[in-house]
Amino acid sequence: MMKKPETSRDAADKLVKSIRRKMRQTYSGEEKIRIVLEGLRGEESISVLCRGEGIVESLYYSWLK
Repeated sequence: MMKKPETSRDAADKLVKSIRRKMRQTYSGEEKIRIVLEGLRGEESISVLCRGEGIVESLYYSWLK
C-alpha cells in the first residue's frame, strides 16, 4: 500500500508535539514535597495552590499518594 504524502498540517502538528514534549516541566522530589506540604497546611485551597504552582489538581493528588 502507498502512504499518503505528509501534509504541512501534519508536519506542523509533529513539530508542536515535539516542542511541548521538550518544554514539559519536571519537578524534583524536594519541590513536590514542598508543594504537597503547603497543601496539607491548609492555608489556601488546593485549587489556588495548584494554579499558583502551574500544575493541575490531579497531579497534586498523585504526588500526595
